[in-house]
Amino acid sequence: MLKYLTGGFFFLVSSSLSAQRITGSVNEQVHGSKTLKPITGANVYWSGTTQATATDTIGQFNIPRSAQSNLLVISFVGFRNDTVKIGSENDLQVVLQSDQTLNEVVVRGNTSTIDRLSPHQTEIITTRALAKAACCNLSESFETNASVSVSYADAVTGSKQIQMLGLNGTYIQTNIENIPSIRGLASTFGLNFVPGTWIQSIDVGKGAGSVVNGYESMTGQINVEMQKPDSREKLYLNTYINNFGRAEVNLNLATQLNEKWSTGLLTHASTLCNRVDNNKDGFLDMPLYTQYNVVNRWKYQSEKVMAQFGVKALHEDRLGGQNDFEKEMKGSGNVYGFGAKVNRYEFFSKIARLFPDKPYKGLGFIMNASLHDSKSFFGMNNYDGTQKTLYGNLIYQSIIGNTNHSYKTGLSYLLDNYNELYKDIRLARNESVPGAFFEYTYNNLDKFVLVAGGRVDFHNLYGTQWTPRLHLKYNLTDQTTLRASAGKGFRVANPLAEYYGNLVSSRTVQFRESIRPEVSWNYGASVTQEFKMGNMSGNFIMDFYRTNFENQLVADMEDPRYIRFYNLEGDAYANSFQAEANLTPIKRLEFKLAYRLFDVKQTIRNVYDENVLLPRMMVSRDRVLFNAGYALPYDKWKFDATMQWNGKRRIPYMGHVDEHHVPDNLTSTMSPSFYNFNAQVTRTFPKWDIYLGAENLANFRQKNPIMGANDPFGQNFDAGMAWGPVVGRMIYAGIRYKIVR
Repeated sequence: MLKYLTGGFFFLVSSSLSAQRITGSVNEQVHGSKTLKPITGANVYWSGTTQATATDTIGQFNIPRSAQSNLLVISFVGFRNDTVKIGSENDLQVVLQSDQTLNEVVVRGNTSTIDRLSPHQTEIITTRALAKAACCNLSESFETNASVSVSYADAVTGSKQIQMLGLNGTYIQTNIENIPSIRGLASTFGLNFVPGTWIQSIDVGKGAGSVVNGYESMTGQINVEMQKPDSREKLYLNTYINNFGRAEVNLNLATQLNEKWSTGLLTHASTLCNRVDNNKDGFLDMPLYTQYNVVNRWKYQSEKVMAQFGVKALHEDRLGGQNDFEKEMKGSGNVYGFGAKVNRYEFFSKIARLFPDKPYKGLGFIMNASLHDSKSFFGMNNYDGTQKTLYGNLIYQSIIGNTNHSYKTGLSYLLDNYNELYKDIRLARNESVPGAFFEYTYNNLDKFVLVAGGRVDFHNLYGTQWTPRLHLKYNLTDQTTLRASAGKGFRVANPLAEYYGNLVSSRTVQFRESIRPEVSWNYGASVTQEFKMGNMSGNFIMDFYRTNFENQLVADMEDPRYIRFYNLEGDAYANSFQAEANLTPIKRLEFKLAYRLFDVKQTIRNVYDENVLLPRMMVSRDRVLFNAGYALPYDKWKFDATMQWNGKRRIPYMGHVDEHHVPDNLTSTMSPSFYNFNAQVTRTFPKWDIYLGAENLANFRQKNPIMGANDPFGQNFDAGMAWGPVVGRMIYAGIRYKIVR
């Protein structure tokens, strides 16, 4: 395996051409000086098309390349339009010239938008949306998002899990700049490993994703764009502290070395050293931890070649359990402790061959090599895991006849080496998966778009896998957009990593059989209606998705003595309905109201070895989200508040069990519903932001989140059934400082 990893360091990689975008900034020159001032709300669009976007509060924009035009138009009230012919460039700095003397006009863009041009149901979360909350890492980046919800997986480890379309995050393909990243063993803490200040934007797509990015997308696809080496922000510093003692510092540096070369350094350090036990159950409400995280990346840009490469390194050490547990007590049968040490190293590179005179054509190559090493213990039990991964993706894009008909095709390769040991259970496998894909796009002036694709992958362990996917978009009117999608997904589960929090218990882990890959079909449709009445504007979005499983990993916890893993026998499905309204009644005031309904069921074997279809455990049927944001002129003060109502969810039987009393899968209970309130206020200065906020303002806490906390080595101990907040009200504050070019 080492030779594959070493070989990966000599490949350069390109961003997937399916997501090749133009980024940049729009500014005006301050009268009488050389200082540039960002323009908020400037229009950026491809000439002769409806493909458009707007600059954010710091003047930055992000727009996909167009196959219909290579002329990018930038306009804003009071300034002369600027038209730029795009060749190999993918990052611009535009300075608009004043057209006439006007009072300053401020036009604000939305914090998150639906990508009007994409046939996928895709929401783009901008840096402005991320600044609405503390957003210390990726797991905290969805506080104001209706489609993705985040919760703690248990009451001890501090690991978090996301849900979308009624299923947990392992069914979502999470990419970092189109490289599959948070997967495998990284699914346990991976969301915590991406600092919020490193994020430029997040694309959240519902339904099966593009075949170009692989076969693992089953319910959705999340792509995180990181801060670039040629960013306008030469320096960005963020500090954070909360009332529990958690402290963080982030420093981003970007330097333009010359006309073609630039480099960037992203750094992060955070720690929690204060022992907190607000519910007085004898266990720490949050684990103590220290994390160091760094990325160094380089970029080369010429007329016909764009290349990026870099390295990442992470170290995190966690310690939890009973209040008086110390690291040297590991293995003691008197005090229960939890520990996790993770070291992760990664090399990535990108290269793209550009064709300035043919913007519809391109050749790209993505390569990534990573090593993930984790060592954990839960009381007397150890769990160690190592994952070595090599990933490559070669993509060619062109047209058939004219730009109404385009295609992407290419080859991919995935090499995964897993080695896990929990107590006396060893899980080891080596996956080698070469694949090929083809995706055809018909685009009729963006009014009707059809994307049909398929890929074939030759899995060394599970044979040939065929993955078809279809996406449709139709603009019924200029304000009404219909979308539909269907597609197959395939993934190999990692049971121990994916149910990591449930290992903090006295349950015995059992594998009833050899686990087969999970296979699903996802179908969905949505309608987006935009409206404008006078000064009031907004949109209404409604969607429905269904996921059917041909096979699914069943983690059976209906008997509190066991975690039983086995393959699905019978039905398993997830239905998701969501309605969301976004409204801007007056300038600088935004409202979001959303309701989500889940119907998720899975077949479980009862004690009589009969199959019973039950609601999936720990999934809320209902959820309501309301968010309000207001900013004073020029964003001097910004106010944001979010309310979430989480409905009831099914909890397996957690009572006493012996040879005379065994649960029959009909004795589960329901958790109560609860509210969660968050708020933040931000004061901005030319180079500084100061923010103060609070989470869980109502101070709601789950009572007794740890079963049998007074006897953690007894048979009734279980910390893996957390359904609500474990800690109470949290107050935080921070400072952001930036220097722009």
